[in-house]
Amino acid sequence: MARQEKEMSVEDRLKALYHLQKILSEVDRIKTLRGELPLEVKDLEDGVEGLKTRLQNYNDDIAMCEQDIKKLQYQIEDNKAAIEKYSQQQNNVRNNREYDDLDKEINYCKLSVQLFEKKTGEAKDKIEHIKGEIVKAQSQLEDAEHVLEEKKAELNDIVAETKQDEEKLRDQAKKLENKIEARLLAAFKRIRKNARNGLGVVYVQRNACGGCFNRIPAQRQMEIKMHKKVIVCEYCGRIMVDPALAGVSEADAKNA
Repeated sequence: MARQEKEMSVEDRLKALYHLQKILSEVDRIKTLRGELPLEVKDLEDGVEGLKTRLQNYNDDIAMCEQDIKKLQYQIEDNKAAIEKYSQQQNNVRNNREYDDLDKEINYCKLSVQLFEKKTGEAKDKIEHIKGEIVKAQSQLEDAEHVLEEKKAELNDIVAETKQDEEKLRDQAKKLENKIEARLLAAFKRIRKNARNGLGVVYVQRNACGGCFNRIPAQRQMEIKMHKKVIVCEYCGRIMVDPALAGVSEADAKNA
């Protein structure tokens, strides 16, 4: 929608800004109603993905250990076959030297078998340890997925309850924004962004700024009531309007 070019009076601008502020404050209230749920859901989703990755890594580690065990078994079998071969050859040696050389080969093969059997045992122990970690991670994953589903359902319920209201408010805000001067609107958004409570426009309460509650001089209050120019708080920078423009009685403003 194109921005309306019709010149608005300062009073009309202030009224539009204050109305916009009320609408956006209601949007903020809806966001607060959702609370930290969106962040909680995101954290839980990241946690679930992390656990799934951990489980995949565990399974990959087991697969590697099983491959190592197969290789070690082949090496054990090869060395046992070599022992058998060298033992038979010892029966046909011609001298002690040949016998001793074969004996050294046999002893080397036996040590290799012992080493490979030890590594096989270590690999099997590692697999058992990883399987234990998988059980723990799987339990954690099931718990996390359960909590995630609950939080998602809770968030979806809140979104479903407030979505229509929020869309309606945002539509109203958009229409108002198209009536407000671009520079003034940008200033309002900048003030609102920097304000802790999201208030960019406030009315005078008990002779003080309704945003930071610093006292406003009487002359300044008079200028605010005249609606001749846009006046901001010299302390917090919020745009100020008088209670009447905000639709608040002087009595209510004093008791606010």
